[in-house]
Amino acid sequence: MPRIARALLSVSDKRGLVELAHGLADLGVELLSTGGTAKLLADAGLRVTQVSDHTGFPEMLDGRVKTLHPKIHGGLLGRRDVPAHVAEMRAHGIEPIDLVAVNLYPFRETVARSDVTLDDAIEQIDIGGPSMLRSAAKNHAHVTVLVDPDDYGPVLAELRASGGSVSADTNRRLAQKVFCATACYDGAIADYLGSRGEAFGSSFHRGGSKALDLRYGENPHQAAALYGEFLKVAEPLHGKELSYNNVVDIDAALALAEEFRTAPGAAVAILKHNTPCGVGIGRDPLEAWKRAYATDPESPFGGLVVSTRPWTLPLAWAVDEIFTEVLIAPDFEPDALELLKRKKQRRLVRWHPEANEVRAPAVRGVARGMLVQDQDRAIEDPREARVVTRRPPTPEELLALAFAWRVVKHVKSNAIAFTLADRTLALGGGQTSRVEPVRTARARAERLGISLHGSVLGSDAFFPFPDGLEEALAAGATAVIQPGGSTRDEEVIRAADARGAAMVFTGVRHFRH
Repeated sequence: MPRIARALLSVSDKRGLVELAHGLADLGVELLSTGGTAKLLADAGLRVTQVSDHTGFPEMLDGRVKTLHPKIHGGLLGRRDVPAHVAEMRAHGIEPIDLVAVNLYPFRETVARSDVTLDDAIEQIDIGGPSMLRSAAKNHAHVTVLVDPDDYGPVLAELRASGGSVSADTNRRLAQKVFCATACYDGAIADYLGSRGEAFGSSFHRGGSKALDLRYGENPHQAAALYGEFLKVAEPLHGKELSYNNVVDIDAALALAEEFRTAPGAAVAILKHNTPCGVGIGRDPLEAWKRAYATDPESPFGGLVVSTRPWTLPLAWAVDEIFTEVLIAPDFEPDALELLKRKKQRRLVRWHPEANEVRAPAVRGVARGMLVQDQDRAIEDPREARVVTRRPPTPEELLALAFAWRVVKHVKSNAIAFTLADRTLALGGGQTSRVEPVRTARARAERLGISLHGSVLGSDAFFPFPDGLEEALAAGATAVIQPGGSTRDEEVIRAADARGAAMVFTGVRHFRH
């Protein structure tokens, strides 16, 4: 590749810009720039030429037109290896531009504001930026294009090592990032303009760069890859690369842990096949672990464990005795991390809840399409639910019902959860009838010697017949939380009243298919 002699810098995100410009100037690169970017560079002591001086044409229309000029796009698009291009550029006084650093107006950030107006959004639709990026990326055989500030450092290092040029492989990689960025940007604009006044608009775009090539998918004969920014939420710290099933399980674990993240004390959940097999809360992670593990000591083998509080050494010693695939926490205490890293196959993941997109929809692929819905973030307070039985829940039962309701929404439908106020006792899910998960959970509890007497029951959807409720009460449950809404609600209520149980209806179901 030829040596870079001229660069155009025009950015919205100024992160790393001054360092990039200084590095280019030290290599003898001429700097062109616009508006606020040019001022920032000049204030940093750099010699910079305004684009308007380079083109001989002033910025117009409140800055809407400044880089849309043949001397800019000709300098970017002209092929240096085609004599006719070179001659034509020379005839029109067009000088080559060899490097472009451009990022786009903050359209997504603008439309995310609750008070945004259509005029605000329109003004944040970048025209010159995407045009320059696409011109440079199209001609990446001759032009280096930077849309991501994280690439500034590596490109500068390559320029210094090579004497001022960038390899064809690097330019191609950078060009791909540009087209990904502009496609996502245009998609966000289309989705915003197509969704005004509607929950979901006339188009839906979800783009992202590849984060990981996975060894395989759910099964070894299926190829798979991870795209997007999932690893900013779930940061791998140790162990083998995450598998497809690991990612699915981690996503389910974090959704469950989020239910308890702001609660006092600690919560620990054990999951397998993206459904919980035990959840506990306690004064510290070890106590919470013991309560979660007691639900089902068999299933945690080969499963996943998530803690809402930093992983402590006592918890590390307890979990170290069991083979687990993934351990997740907001942080790991140094001595705990040292112990857990001794097992090379175990994956350790740091959870960054602040990096999650609270308003992001849930997306699921179907044949030649996708389903898009709001995330199920609703959680109802049993104290505000409708009491439908003669006996209302006691204060102790209300605490247990609140716990059961937070857990059962994360169990595969049809789902039920027998719990106390601080732990699960038995879980049932993934069945085709409402009564069968009750029977399954009851049988497992009996086999493991776990008493369900004095427990409460949460059901993710209504009981269509009294049989499921009767099974639960016969097992020892004293209070029930469910959505209600069955045509046989009165029969179910009478069954609860006949046994002196309390029951509340939330009016909201939490299917998880």
